[in-house]
Amino acid sequence: MKLKTRLFGTNYQFKSVKEVLAKANEERSGDTMLGIGAASMKERVAAKVVLSELTLEDIRKNPVIPYEEDEVTRVIEDMVNETIYNEIKNWTVGYLREWVLDYKTTDAEIKRVAAGLTPEMVAGTAKLMSNMDLVYAPRKIIIETKANYTIGRPGTLSFRIQPNHPSDSVDGILLAVMEALTFGCGDAQIGVNPNEDTVEVTKRLMHGMHDFMIKWNIPTHTCILSHITNQMRAVEEGAPVSLFFQSIAGTEDANKTFGLSMKLLDEATEIIKHKGTAAGPNLWYFETGQGAEMSLGTDHGVDQLTLEARKYGFARRYAPFSINTVTGFIGPEVTYDGKQMIRGVLEDHFCGKMLGMPLGMGCVYTNHAKLDINDQETATMLTNLAGANYFIGVPMGDDVMLSYQDTSYHDNATLREMLGRKPAKEFHQWMIEMGFMDEDGHLTSKAGDPSVFIK
Repeated sequence: MKLKTRLFGTNYQFKSVKEVLAKANEERSGDTMLGIGAASMKERVAAKVVLSELTLEDIRKNPVIPYEEDEVTRVIEDMVNETIYNEIKNWTVGYLREWVLDYKTTDAEIKRVAAGLTPEMVAGTAKLMSNMDLVYAPRKIIIETKANYTIGRPGTLSFRIQPNHPSDSVDGILLAVMEALTFGCGDAQIGVNPNEDTVEVTKRLMHGMHDFMIKWNIPTHTCILSHITNQMRAVEEGAPVSLFFQSIAGTEDANKTFGLSMKLLDEATEIIKHKGTAAGPNLWYFETGQGAEMSLGTDHGVDQLTLEARKYGFARRYAPFSINTVTGFIGPEVTYDGKQMIRGVLEDHFCGKMLGMPLGMGCVYTNHAKLDINDQETATMLTNLAGANYFIGVPMGDDVMLSYQDTSYHDNATLREMLGRKPAKEFHQWMIEMGFMDEDGHLTSKAGDPSVFIK
């Protein structure tokens, strides 16, 4: 295995595959703070040269965190299809990049080869790509998932309503839901982050969202984003919900700080399969985002992008209905400015789709980062062009409970118009019946007027 190169008269020697992966990463403030990023543009280019010549076998034989030390590594390794891996193990990372970008390489071919890939291989490929590559490559990967019905079909674009309320008022939450529905948001799910993370609040919100969905015969999915243990107990006590939620990380240590493990998620899977309101088979909603491990001191010296890809590898075990990355949520300590956020969400989207994940995008920012709404809209448009399955919808783009900026209901309507996309089939039909949308997917004059729900 060659870990050195000579570039512009200078020799560059790297100690490990982990160091090559970190220094080949585009600049990210979290990597810089850890002291693992490239010290100069020349060193970054040298690392990319070395990375491009490593084989997939080199990457797999040198995991960034050893199998014996980390549950996430074990889940990832145990899911690799050995037959397909042996067919491609001599490919270099550079060849994999060229193969994915080749216009002759199909969706089906990528999905087959992906069964033999690890997240580290996919993250390495992303590090060799330009932003345009990261838009072009995932466009050909179609990921469809089904809970009550299917999202992710070609020609559609879905949205999750995020109607958070600082006092967990069901009436206040439902007002935000009503407005969102008139704009065509909600076919991915109605997902509420409770302010007070308890079993009782979780049950109250589960009942409130489910009852509204049934009253208006809305074809959607409900999800309450409390800790998984509270969701499990709420459902065991009879509360109705379509999907379970949990934030996940790229290391076992970080997952422990979230209070979760593979064993716990396995137990939760059995509960939602047998006691949830959706038939499935895809019954999980996961959230991720670059930098969580670094901010918790559980990164093991691994770069942000590689750890983000490992989350998708871990999520494979649970075949989620949707997975949402919120790179930019933590702040400038991991994503310093607009350039880093735009690059980060494109990387996340590519890695997720390559690993078979139904990626939705939270192109978000906090007000203490060097970003603004134009950076966010640029990231949103690019990931829409790249084929994201869905986006988040927040009233006026401002989550007043979590204190960050995300895409608004109006943004979402514009995203569908830009590419001529419609909601999921069942939700689109309901929109037509309610008079909010026409057959072609255009909003009517009733959009933005939720009074129909309170008459």
